[in-house]
Amino acid sequence: MNIGAIAARQRLGRKVQGIAAALLPFETDGRIAVTTFQEHLRATHRAGLMNAVNMDTGYVNYLSEAQKADVLRWTREALGKDVPFVAGAYIEGQTGDVVGLYRKQMDAIVAHGGIPILFQTSRLHGKSSAEKAAVYRKVCHGSAEVLAFELGPVFAPNGEIFDEESFRRLLDIPEIKGIKHSSLDRLIELGRLELRDAQRPEFRIFTGNDLGINMIEYGSDYLLGLATFAPEKFAERDRLWETGDPAYYALSDALQYLGNVAFRAPVPAYKHSAAVFLHLTERIPTELPHPKSPKRPAWERELLRDCAQRLGCGVVGES
Repeated sequence: MNIGAIAARQRLGRKVQGIAAALLPFETDGRIAVTTFQEHLRATHRAGLMNAVNMDTGYVNYLSEAQKADVLRWTREALGKDVPFVAGAYIEGQTGDVVGLYRKQMDAIVAHGGIPILFQTSRLHGKSSAEKAAVYRKVCHGSAEVLAFELGPVFAPNGEIFDEESFRRLLDIPEIKGIKHSSLDRLIELGRLELRDAQRPEFRIFTGNDLGINMIEYGSDYLLGLATFAPEKFAERDRLWETGDPAYYALSDALQYLGNVAFRAPVPAYKHSAAVFLHLTERIPTELPHPKSPKRPAWERELLRDCAQRLGCGVVGES
């Protein structure tokens, strides 16, 4: 694949499906800011993006089973009964049959009207592509719609980037309608798009590349933690791309600037960046992340303030 071939992949005027992985905000006393969380979900929906909850951005790896159930309930209450959303099926650290564990999580998500996305588990690391596909096939059997996940280890140790054969086998599972690809590597993702187009064109590749959000230009949709920072701006960018408006480029560049600040190493600390940004723009009550989540240095606040100003988001302290 050379640069000319990559450029030829551009899908001008394509309608993009955008999904924002929602941040879970906190009150000053450390409680989850439920009302604010629900309003942010509604604002994201009003902007035109779908919500994804119990994701990495929502601290799913730190939540208890009861808290994950609460998030599903709060989400359904906020969005109403007919609005679709995505929710993570996360089983890392649990004991028991892998298929049964996934099915339990999926059943809870579907019961609340959500679409399950399967977080990877380290228990499948080292398995052959055939073994992995067999597990996924059993997990998804009979489901109306499931999404899969490729999560680079830079985000979480339970993640892995599948080899090509494993990806091909997932494409053959009819219940899996798409995959979130979070390698942060454009060339790997472009390869996924090429395989998708050849094998199953209706299958969706949701980019998770917060350092390359213009992957939408080449045929990816997106499921991004970055989109929860400014869902209205992402929706505006998507409309500009669809209509061929050259204003797309300036807005895309401003959003990418924010992504480069927030998703620098150590990458998991981006959730604190999200909290700071959303607090600066008066969307959540505090900039506190989950107490177990890594934090950013205090000086990052001014960088994020600059990002917000460049995007035209109002920030605390502005007249």
